Amino acid sequence: MLKIENLHASIDGKDILRGINLEVKPGEVHAIMGPNGSGKSTLASVVAGKEDYEVTEGSISFEGEDIIEMAPEERAHMGLFLSFQYPVEIPGVSVTNFIKTAINESRKAKELEEMPASEMLAKIREKSSLLEIDRKFLSRSLNEGFSGGEKKRNEIFQLAMLEPKLAILDETDSGLDIDALRIVANGVNKLRSAENATVVITHYQRLLDYIEPDYVHVLYQGKIVKSGTKELALQLEDKGYDWIKA
Repeated sequence: MLKIENLHASIDGKDILRGINLEVKPGEVHAIMGPNGSGKSTLASVVAGKEDYEVTEGSISFEGEDIIEMAPEERAHMGLFLSFQYPVEIPGVSVTNFIKTAINESRKAKELEEMPASEMLAKIREKSSLLEIDRKFLSRSLNEGFSGGEKKRNEIFQLAMLEPKLAILDETDSGLDIDALRIVANGVNKLRSAENATVVITHYQRLLDYIEPDYVHVLYQGKIVKSGTKELALQLEDKGYDWIKA
């Protein structure tokens, strides 16, 4: 599904990624861990197509197609989803209207008609029920006045509605208390299937108590320096990142 080979990327002339190799297959959950400044969020941004970064070497293919030159919206229409670490507020635009627009823009890119209103409403009801989201929440302005947990739950609702092939969750556990963490993780787990895949970027092992990864990768100074199973995350929790550097 996603194949990254020898990826090098920089911002403002500063090298951040220094040769990333990663393959994610359908049905898999990969966790990427590492200390601050190791390149985790940069990797997510580069795969999603954020224009601030320059890819200087290597390749990224998604569903067998090279996406390096694609705009972010083209990648999104192909089924690539990025959950932001700090979601933006959009006053005056409700959660429901935002998601309706996102879905219909994606359908338009695929030369499909807009989703019928009855079908859209049924899907919103289904996904909000699945994620235990109050209907009143859906009428609020997007992220305006939301708590950290509400912002992350909204991101997972968008994920459920858009049904991407690959979801990249960039530090989705950041700033969450234990109850909010459980809610978000349960949503991710409910959406997991043999046809989609997830990349979870996190500092801490605690998220992986709720979202169990098939593979854990340690990113350090722009490179994946170690890969393993969930046991690797437990070792990091116990020994810290200095153990990897040694």
